Amino acid sequence: MTGKVILKTGRDKPVRQRHPWVFSGALDRIDPAIVDGDVVDTVTAQGEFLARGYLNRRSQIAVRVLTWDAGEVIDEGFWARRLGLAISWRVMSDREARRLVNAESDGLPGLVVDRYGEWIVLQALTLGIEKFKPVIVQHLQSILRPRGIYERSDVEVRQKEGLPQTSGVLAGDEPSDRVEINENTCRYLVDVKRGHKTGFYLDQRENRKKIQAYTAGAEVLNLFSFSGGFAVSALKAGAKSVVNVDSSAAAVQLAKENVRLNGFAVNEHDFVEADVFSYLRKLRAEQRTFDVIIADPPKLAQTQSQIERAARAYKDLNLVALQILRPGGYLITFSCSGLISPDLFQKIVFSGAIDAQREAQIVERLSQASDHPVLLSFPEGEYLKGLVCRVS
Repeated sequence: MTGKVILKTGRDKPVRQRHPWVFSGALDRIDPAIVDGDVVDTVTAQGEFLARGYLNRRSQIAVRVLTWDAGEVIDEGFWARRLGLAISWRVMSDREARRLVNAESDGLPGLVVDRYGEWIVLQALTLGIEKFKPVIVQHLQSILRPRGIYERSDVEVRQKEGLPQTSGVLAGDEPSDRVEINENTCRYLVDVKRGHKTGFYLDQRENRKKIQAYTAGAEVLNLFSFSGGFAVSALKAGAKSVVNVDSSAAAVQLAKENVRLNGFAVNEHDFVEADVFSYLRKLRAEQRTFDVIIADPPKLAQTQSQIERAARAYKDLNLVALQILRPGGYLITFSCSGLISPDLFQKIVFSGAIDAQREAQIVERLSQASDHPVLLSFPEGEYLKGLVCRVS
C-alpha cells in the first residue's frame, strides 16, 4: 500500500494544475513509515487523491510527481511505458545525437537520458530516480540495444538530494575518450565521460544550424566556445575566421580537434584559453572588431539569490560585445539560466545596448532544441533563450 503525504489546506492548486513539483512548505503531514525515495500519494487535507510521485524529505522539492492517475501503479510496466513513449518520437540515424528523456517535461522528473550514436548517457538527478535506476537501465537496454550505458551523475544538484556525485559504466562497454557524432553536415568528437553536461550542448543543435545564415564570409568571435560546436557550424557556412575563447584548456583542445575533423586548418591564434570577460576587455582595448559575436555562457544563476549578480554579468558581457561589433554586425547571445526569464534577458541586453550606445534590432529569437520539449504545466523547463541582434 502506497504511503501518503497530506497537503496543508489551500495548497493543492499547483498539483491540480499538473505542476510536477510539490514543495516541502506545502506539506502538512508525512506518513512516518515512508522511506525517502519511496513512491507516495499526495492527498488534500480532506484525503482526496491528487497525484503520485516519489518523496525526499531532504529536498525543498519534497515530492516529484510521476502521475495524476490514481489507477496508475509505479511498477516496471510504468517505467517501460514512460521511457518508450519519450523515446518513440525522437528519430535519428546511427551517428546522430539526441536527448531521449528530458526529465519533468517527459513525465520522468529527475531523469535525463541522451544518446550519442551507439552510446547512452544517463543522469540520475534525484533520490527517487537513483532508487529506480536499475530498472530504468534494464528498459533502456531493452528498447535501444546500445553498445553501452554510461552514467554522468557528477552534478552538484545531487547534493540537495543527499546523494554523492557519481559516474561510470552502468551497462555494456565503456565509451572511448572521443565519441564521434554527426549533426547536419558537421562532425563532432564528444567527451561523454568528462565533457560539460553529458558531453555536448545538445540543446543548441538547431541553433548551430540557424547561425549559419549570419556567419557566411564573416569574422566571428565565439565566446564560451566549449568544444567548438558553433565554430564548426560557422566555418561550414563559409565564415572567414572564427576566434574561440574558453577558460578550459581541455575544451579549447577539443575545439581544435573538431575544427580539424571537419577539414579546416587550425590556426593557433584562433583558439584562446582565457577568462572571457577579461579577454573581451583586452579586445576592446586593442580596438579589435568582429562581424558576428556569439556568446553562450554557462548557467550564471543557480538560485534566486544569484539573479541580480547574474544579471550584472550578462549585461557586462553583452555591453562589451556590442562595443566591438562592426556596424551591421550580429550579436547572437544566449542565457541558459532558467531563473532569468526571456523578458528579463531581453531587458538586460537592451540595457547593455544603451550603455554601449549602440542601436540593435532583434531579428530572431532562439530557444532549446525540439528534443528538449517544455511541458505546458512546467514553464521552468524552458531555460534556454537566445537573441539574434543586428547592430548599427
